[in-house]
Amino acid sequence: MALNNDHYEERPTDSFMTNMLSFIQCLRRAGLPVSSNQVMDFVQSLTLIHIGQRDQVYFTARCLLVSRYEHLVLFETIFNAFWKIPSVSGQSAPKKAPRASRHDKQQQPALITYMASKARPHDPELDVFDKSATYSDLELLSRKDFLQMTPEELDAVKQLIQAMRWQACFRKSRRQVASPTGDKLHMRRVMASAARHGGVPLALSWQTRKIKQRPIVLIADISGSMEKYSRLVLQFFFSLSHSLKNVECFVFGTRLTRISLQLKLKNIDRAVNDAASEVVDWSGGTRIGESLSTFNRQWSRRVLRRGAIVMIVSDGWERSDIDNLRTQMRYLQLRCYRLIWLNPLMGKTNYQPQVEGMAAALPFIDDFLPIHNLHSLSTLAVHLSALSS
Repeated sequence: MALNNDHYEERPTDSFMTNMLSFIQCLRRAGLPVSSNQVMDFVQSLTLIHIGQRDQVYFTARCLLVSRYEHLVLFETIFNAFWKIPSVSGQSAPKKAPRASRHDKQQQPALITYMASKARPHDPELDVFDKSATYSDLELLSRKDFLQMTPEELDAVKQLIQAMRWQACFRKSRRQVASPTGDKLHMRRVMASAARHGGVPLALSWQTRKIKQRPIVLIADISGSMEKYSRLVLQFFFSLSHSLKNVECFVFGTRLTRISLQLKLKNIDRAVNDAASEVVDWSGGTRIGESLSTFNRQWSRRVLRRGAIVMIVSDGWERSDIDNLRTQMRYLQLRCYRLIWLNPLMGKTNYQPQVEGMAAALPFIDDFLPIHNLHSLSTLAVHLSALSS
């Protein structure tokens, strides 16, 4: 494809846009990080320039598709290779544009080999990775169980969980705030207006109840039966803590440990490692009833105020007193606005909550949901946002 400096079209044709998209694919296969937003901005900018002017197309693409200085040499090489400069000759008859290498099905030389042959001695060295053979199916990854993922897939999931943004559940507080659409007179402002106008209130002010976010309390089981899910659960806690306010995080095995302060760090790896190092009973036994008893005695009055939402992450394997578990679950359900139990075993098609601890806690649970893959986390996010209504 050649860009002719003498020809000008007001709007890009379909064939021109097809070649542009192919050019962007070449950039991505060469390793340049080109996002969808950059592509949309670039396509929109083509309607604002003279697409017949090679320099204008080049500088527009360089400004919008290149985000790092060290990628400029690579971008210029790909641009010149893809948009070939037509040769100047004395013949008046137009020549057919040469076929690009992407159209040659029999022989497709690697772009990196071509770049190496055209490199100059003073050019800086660049690490270029060929990503043409890589494939990532986000839908397949979101449905895959955490236990079946490879280490590379778990790293990708960690980034996806970190990028998740959660919508808070709101409530109406008792405090009144001024609002033009309120349903109650703001008597202080009405009287102040009347005092300024000789005792006659010329303007009425209204107020309504203030909308505030409900506190979120997260309690996770990190015992031996939950060991394979524990670090992913902490990454889920990290994402929720950095998306919403008033989030308290606890973990338990044989005892309860608060890790809210450790998860406030901005680096997810350091935050998860600090939280894990704070726990002394990691991958140990399970005492759900005693851990919830400690929470109800020491923390419930402090963190369950203002209609908190409590989420417990556990498989329900209890090795202690079952009657104590029932008592603590009943107390916890009465003190919070919503009690949600997240069980990673619910991802199995034949799962039944027949474990003694899970069966004892089930009557006091408001929502019983799975947490075994990315799709279950997305479902939980939708469920939390729907609780406001």
